[in-house]
Amino acid sequence: MGVIRRPAWWSVLLTVAGVLVFVRLGVWQLHRADYKEELLRRYAAAASAPAQAFDAMAAQPPVDVYPRVRVQGHYLIDRVYLLDNPKHDSMGGVEVYVPFQPMHRDRLLLVDLGFLPGNGTDKPPQLPPLSSDVQTLQGVYQPAPGKGIELGGNALAQQAQWPKTSIYLDLDQIAADLHARLFSRVLVLDADPAAIYVRVHTLDLSSMPPARHRAYAYQWFTFAIAAVVIFLVLHRKRKRRLG
Repeated sequence: MGVIRRPAWWSVLLTVAGVLVFVRLGVWQLHRADYKEELLRRYAAAASAPAQAFDAMAAQPPVDVYPRVRVQGHYLIDRVYLLDNPKHDSMGGVEVYVPFQPMHRDRLLLVDLGFLPGNGTDKPPQLPPLSSDVQTLQGVYQPAPGKGIELGGNALAQQAQWPKTSIYLDLDQIAADLHARLFSRVLVLDADPAAIYVRVHTLDLSSMPPARHRAYAYQWFTFAIAAVVIFLVLHRKRKRRLG
């Protein structure tokens, strides 16, 4: 004698469909976690890879590859952008970006000089002077950090003095502010013991790191199990009471 009564066809169909969807979503989340971990490994490897000529990577960098490049040109020393309040070792401060004019190129390259801790006031920290001479820079050519939520509109257009400060980095807004075209990625400079900037960089996956993808996968697999359990409970045969 079975313990499960015969279910309606539609209840079987709904349960099977639900389980398949939940399992598929869980597997997709696991694949996303593996993909992002691979991106982080590639980025870590790029920091120690030989530097390539910037011209070979400038316009169309390989997708999901973060090459270490070498570029020659000069800074636009009077045009500095501060990304307000990123975190390094729990310290608030600013990430400093400066446009750079590569030699023989008609676009500007935004360069991430590094992080400077705050000074305990609402004023930006003192920035060391930059040379206007021709420079040779080396670093990782990578996507700009995520925009996040843009509250209050374009903060750069509302500022008349330099350096300009924003809580997110939007390359389109910076290009409009400079009245120039920018390359699609930024150059994150190599670490330099002689520099006052903190240059410990990683890809910005804080909004959805690999661990969070795995947590969501666990949730979807749990939903699949719950759907089966609910189906069995609803179709369990009840024991008849003896009169």
